[in-house]
Amino acid sequence: MTVKVRSFAKINVGLRIGAAREDGFHELLTVYQTIALHDVIGVSVMRGSGIEIRCDDARVPKDDSNTCYRIVEKTMRALKAKGRVIVEIEKQLPVQGGMGGASSNAVAALVALERALKQSLPAEERLRIVAEVGSDLPLFLVGGTVLGVGRGEQVYPLEDLPAMACVVVTPEVGVSTPKAFAEWDRRVSQRRLKLNSFASARAVEAKLTLGGASDRMGELSRALSAWLGKSYSGAPFGRGRAENPLLALVRAGIKNDFEQVVFPEYPELSKAKRALERAGAKYASLSGSGSTLYGMFASKEAARVAAQKLRHQGWAAQATATLTRKQYWAKFLVSRFSFLVV
Repeated sequence: MTVKVRSFAKINVGLRIGAAREDGFHELLTVYQTIALHDVIGVSVMRGSGIEIRCDDARVPKDDSNTCYRIVEKTMRALKAKGRVIVEIEKQLPVQGGMGGASSNAVAALVALERALKQSLPAEERLRIVAEVGSDLPLFLVGGTVLGVGRGEQVYPLEDLPAMACVVVTPEVGVSTPKAFAEWDRRVSQRRLKLNSFASARAVEAKLTLGGASDRMGELSRALSAWLGKSYSGAPFGRGRAENPLLALVRAGIKNDFEQVVFPEYPELSKAKRALERAGAKYASLSGSGSTLYGMFASKEAARVAAQKLRHQGWAAQATATLTRKQYWAKFLVSRFSFLVV
């Protein structure tokens, strides 16, 4: 018996990189948003022992470095369960694409494994396990629009926003997140040295695009607070207006810091963002550290037309939509409320 579930992708609506931490991670502030694009994860448990990862994509690791392998190992131990677990990954999301594919796969594998075993972990234990495996795994236990802080693993569900049409462009570039963070740190250190070499530090600092980490985190925090304030002040996100609340958020000046280090290294990604904007995106951004870019559009039809136009230009583009939290969980199971037997 195989339990099959959808493993949905995410995009980052703004991402601010803060100071490096003692544990080697960075402080982050971001808004995660799940979208309808997905992989499919199948989990089956049979007699025997061990974990087997199956996937036709050669870029997906099949050993214990795979997030699905690690999450299954920890979950079996926590549930004191026995058996041989087979995880089948039907890959449609890009590898190293900044859409959280590997993290989403792991959470999908956990949920499917619980259903296959007909056991479940306490919510707190589930969150602890996924946070140990990766920083952005916890968001996939929430879905919808989610505030991420800390190293991204501290997640807080935000109001379930209306779905919004978007177009995702996936250039054939693989961006390494550790390398992107290393380049960020190198640039910050380099600019600090430049600051120290000038007599008037304030005058120079005003010209820098990379300001102080705490100041920059504060800027985004204030923008988010103002946006959230509209939700809880009795007029949630200006309901009744034509504009989607997500656009109200991005109009607050939210940006993805990774664009500053990734675009110079991969000019094709910068071109893809401009192509989305020319195609009519109300807002376009890199997701995570890349290489996926997305654009938000006023309607499904506008997104469909834009995706078609971008494909004619040679871009790998797909029209999709953001998922509300309710939609995320309603569509999670491939066979809703039942096991899919194969």
